[in-house]
Amino acid sequence: MIEPDTIRLLRECDAGIKMAVSSINDVMDYISDSAFLQNLLACKEEHVKLQHMIQSELADYHDDGKDPNPMAKSMSWLKTNMKLIMNESDKTIADLITDGCNMGIKSLNKYLNQYEAADEKSKDITKRLIKLEEQLIEDVRGYL
Repeated sequence: MIEPDTIRLLRECDAGIKMAVSSINDVMDYISDSAFLQNLLACKEEHVKLQHMIQSELADYHDDGKDPNPMAKSMSWLKTNMKLIMNESDKTIADLITDGCNMGIKSLNKYLNQYEAADEKSKDITKRLIKLEEQLIEDVRGYL
């Protein structure tokens, strides 16, 4: 069962990265602190690098990947915009990013456990993505 679990794990990572990049894009224009903006841009770039790795792995299995759940994406967009309307600040953005990262970390760990027969390469990619999310939480902590 290695192949199906590998594909499923990579697909969940793909959807998670798409969600993360979309969320970062949603807040970019509202950030006032240049260091915060540069940090998010760097993190987005690392997400895109991992996404290319994931898509390459999925292509080997003739799989196109997975898009985020449309309802989850819509709810995230709505929450982001409502919070920014009420308080357009770096603190609000840091709070939104932290919440998103925490949800991503929780989901990715769940998928690591659920798809335990996945190959080591896909597990390693997933763990790298988790570490990237954990690092972003640490990096934005000063803006909370």
